[in-house]
This record gives sequence, structure tokens and C-alpha cells, in this order.
Amino acid sequence: MTETLKSGPRRGRLRKSTRGVPLPLLVPALAGLAFLVLPLIALLVRTPWRTLPDQLTSPEVWEALRLSLFCATAATALSLVIGVPLAWLLARTDFPGRRLVRALVTLPLVLPPVVGGVALLLALGRNGVVGQWLDSWFGITLPFTTAGVVLAETFVAMPFLVISVEGTLRAADPRYEEAATTLGASRFTAFRRVTLPLIAPGIAAGAVLAWARALGEFGATITFAGNFPGRTQTMPLAVYLALQNDPAAAIALSLVLLAVSIAVLAGLRDRWMTAS
Repeated sequence: MTETLKSGPRRGRLRKSTRGVPLPLLVPALAGLAFLVLPLIALLVRTPWRTLPDQLTSPEVWEALRLSLFCATAATALSLVIGVPLAWLLARTDFPGRRLVRALVTLPLVLPPVVGGVALLLALGRNGVVGQWLDSWFGITLPFTTAGVVLAETFVAMPFLVISVEGTLRAADPRYEEAATTLGASRFTAFRRVTLPLIAPGIAAGAVLAWARALGEFGATITFAGNFPGRTQTMPLAVYLALQNDPAAAIALSLVLLAVSIAVLAGLRDRWMTAS
């Protein structure tokens, strides 16, 4: 009875919040929903379902898909190796200029991808600030190679991982790490044995977001790595090229990327629902 009385006013407030929606809010809300959903519906309606298996099994599509999956996975692995320590540095240490460093880390999120590609070309190109030394000392040329695709995707995708892991680290209780250090563990051992298991869900969510972002990268990739079939032509680049010559193939490729995006949303749904 007490539980019913306690929940009664709350249920009443919920009922009031879900009815009587003002028309000036309802109309633009429905328009916004239609604006976001209509292009996806159009993609499904115009998909050539009868020829879709042939489109998806063509050598060009398969090669672009294979390259996209490989580069996105490699970019995610590289982001994990250097992004998780960077997130720990931002969340657990206090040093001069930390806000500036955080701003620089998140800059690729708002930077136009084409500008990111130009910046990578100026830094790692054959005549770039660092690229010229890589070429003259080690004979390494990164632009217009598969490695260049991985680096371009890492540049735009790693901030998603860093933000996710940093937020998880800030939410985790640092007293566990302090207890491990008081018991004789080094800072790295405490990070490896205590912190990593605690923040594993955040790392997984950030890795999935980074992988999805890397898979859909276009601007930085085409600017820094070019569009060479079998070497640098990923799925988004293949969609752009096919749209000019074979719209049916472009739709088929877009449908694959749409399916991947839906899978990513489904995988992260529990985390978002818990966070809300």
C-alpha cells in the first residue's frame, strides 16, 4: 500500500508529461523525425533487392569491403594502443596545459575531414614536416598507401575512444588504484590489474564507436590516401565512385554501411539506456 501511494504521484507526473503536447513543439518534432528517417526509407525503397546479391558479390565490392574492414580494425587497434593511455593521462593526472591538450584531442571531432587530410599530408607527406625524414631515413612513404588509410581513419576516430575512456575513468573510483599502490603495486601494475578491468565497458564502447567512425571515413582518406582500388579504396570511396557510374552498386554499398551502423547502435543500446 505504501509503495502504491509513493508511486502514485510519480505515475501522475509521468501521465501529465506525456499528454497535452503543445502543437508548436509537436509539429517541428515530427518534421525533424521525418527529415532524419525519410532518406533511410528512400534508401531501402530504392534498393535493387533482386540484383542485390550480385552487386554485393562482385569483386570490386568485396575488395572495398575487405579493405574497409581491415583498415577500420587496424585503426581501432592503433587507437586503443595510444588512445587509452592518453585518456588515462587526461583523467588521472594534473599537468600544465591539460585543458589545451584536451581541446587538441577533441579537435578532430569538429575539424572538417578534408582539412584533417590536408594536415596529415603536410605532416606525413613525402615533403611533410615529419614525412620527409621518414622518406629519407627509412624509405617510408605513407600517402596513397593502405597504411595512409589506417592513419587517416585513426586521426578522425581516436577522439571518440579517448572521450569515452576518459569519461569512464572519471566515473571510476580512484581509491581502488590507490589501495593497489599501497599494497606494493606499481602505477602501471595497478592500471593493468585494477583500472583496466574497471573501465573495460567504456573501452569497448569507445572502440566500437571508433571502429564505426573509421569505417565511414571519407574526406581525410581520399585527401591523404587517394582512391586506388585494392589499395586505398574503402567502402565510402567506392560508394562515391559508383554513384557516378553505377547507382545500383552505390545503393548496395550504402545498404551495407547502413547495416553496420544499425549493428553498432544495437550493440551500444544497453550502455546508452543505462547511462540515461
